[in-house]
Amino acid sequence: MQIEHDRQIYHQRNVVERMFCRFKDWRRVATRFDRNIKTFMATIAIAAFVTWWL
Repeated sequence: MQIEHDRQIYHQRNVVERMFCRFKDWRRVATRFDRNIKTFMATIAIAAFVTWWL
């Protein structure tokens, strides 16, 4: 029995989940090493850029 689902929404959700898995490879982001929110958000931006660049 197949469950009905919206393929587009499922694909978008999968993309977001894969991005979070890639962030977990960055120890600094995964453990929230930076306690300052500006530094933490900058680290996430750098991680996102490097992850999508490769």
